[in-house]
Amino acid sequence: MASYNKKEHLRANIEAIKTIFALHREQRTATPEERTILAAYTGFGALKCILSPANTMEDIARWNKSELELFPLVMELHRTIRDNTTSESQYKSYMQSLKNSVMTAFYTPAPVVREIAASLREAGIVPQRILDPSAGMGEFIRSFDGIAAEGHTTFGFEKDILTGQMLSALYPEDKIRIRGFEEIESKLNGSFDVVSSNIPFGDVAVFDPVFSKTAEPARKVARTSLHNYFFVKGVDMLREGGVLAFITSQGVMNAPTNEPVREWLMN
Repeated sequence: MASYNKKEHLRANIEAIKTIFALHREQRTATPEERTILAAYTGFGALKCILSPANTMEDIARWNKSELELFPLVMELHRTIRDNTTSESQYKSYMQSLKNSVMTAFYTPAPVVREIAASLREAGIVPQRILDPSAGMGEFIRSFDGIAAEGHTTFGFEKDILTGQMLSALYPEDKIRIRGFEEIESKLNGSFDVVSSNIPFGDVAVFDPVFSKTAEPARKVARTSLHNYFFVKGVDMLREGGVLAFITSQGVMNAPTNEPVREWLMN
């Protein structure tokens, strides 16, 4: 397996960001060539360098020597977003969204997702309604299109602003929501045949009004960590007999504190 080249991925990400800004500015859909550029976006999950300051040349003094070669590209990233936003607050909103994604945006290799889709197909599952609650760049959406019923409906939620915009450009026929899974409409509860994703993980609290008002042990635990929340909320979205298929950390199954969630999932 080839090693991860931060410089190449950062360059590809910047080109994708420039492309999505151009599409919005010109109010048009992506050409085939532009779709290829957008699809090369891999997020910033392995690029912690964007957390370092890079607004002026003086900022380079605060960088680690091991990442100095990335400094000009991170400066270009800042400049690209600043040049394509209309206010300081909007610029900061985009940058904060990218920085927030550093700890959670790790996209899934296509062969892994295709195997999940294939296993459902082999089980005779032909979904009419599909939900990806942490859609990233749409690998699950793309793979599940191949096993879904004709005329199926796919919903994708993606919290990062730029990733969500690219996802919308790549999948204009699907129902893409650029917001967190916790903001899903209550009317969608119990309506999906398949809920599948590579979900975020970590001890990050989630504010969900439904979960905050309950005394149910599983929901009380779930609201304190992303992975538990996605499991419980994901099951809420399934119709009777629906299938949930997540890639997640081992903590859901192993951590003693997650026992209420495990018991809830088994009942």
